[in-house]
Amino acid sequence: MLNNKNTKILWHFSLTLCVMKKSAIIVLFLAISLSDALFAQRVYQKDSAGVAKIGRLQAEEFILPAALIGIGAVGSQIDDIKELDFGLRHHDFRKHHGFVVEDVLQYVPLASVYALKMSGVKSAHSYLDATVLAAGSFCITGAAVFALKKLVDEERPNGRDFDSFPSGHAAKAFMGAEMLRKEFKETSPMIGYAGYAVAAATSLMRVKHSEHWLPDVVAGAGIGILGTQLAYLICPPLQKMVFGRWIERKGLNSGDFAFVGMPFSNGEVTGVSLALVF
Repeated sequence: MLNNKNTKILWHFSLTLCVMKKSAIIVLFLAISLSDALFAQRVYQKDSAGVAKIGRLQAEEFILPAALIGIGAVGSQIDDIKELDFGLRHHDFRKHHGFVVEDVLQYVPLASVYALKMSGVKSAHSYLDATVLAAGSFCITGAAVFALKKLVDEERPNGRDFDSFPSGHAAKAFMGAEMLRKEFKETSPMIGYAGYAVAAATSLMRVKHSEHWLPDVVAGAGIGILGTQLAYLICPPLQKMVFGRWIERKGLNSGDFAFVGMPFSNGEVTGVSLALVF
């Protein structure tokens, strides 16, 4: 327990990895030591005048993702939980080929952040700040998913490979859903709920297509949410340290940056091109 004037986080990760034949057991315990009954960590956010202001990131926000990661890790070792599929999976369905809907659906919550901003819906951050937060969330989430896939080496239900735990699709979907919730919670909580519904649908589709066991997507959801929350804690002060002086020297603030999007297709690849304008 830390007790001083400036409240601090003590993150204690305990990771136990036991490998037996081709199965891996991961027990992940996340302990958060808090000073006072209710803890808040300082984070920096920019207002419209470009002046840093103090926000508060409640420790309670970390309970849900930590619980999901823990449930997923433990559930992956219990066959009755691992094989639960809510009747979605075709048990003779071993492999899918080509495009599946969740390959696109996983990006819908994050894309919705920009779509709503371009539509004029009020959000918590400017285009520049939101993009830094999205990049940070993606990097943290992607690194965690990649590392765990290599450590756990869990076989997929369809036997395609040994990258089942955790689900990257679920992690990216819930990463975007949590960012959607944070950006628009003051405008309408329903926007965040919709993002979480899309993320849940993405996860269930992975189970349906025999790409993942249920605990894989549960853990992936927790990792995605946690990745976004850590990005909101780490990225604002990092952005200020790296770009703050340049922005001040140019006489700009984060609200002076915007994105312009243009769809494109060359017959083989279809997508959206984004340009940063300032």
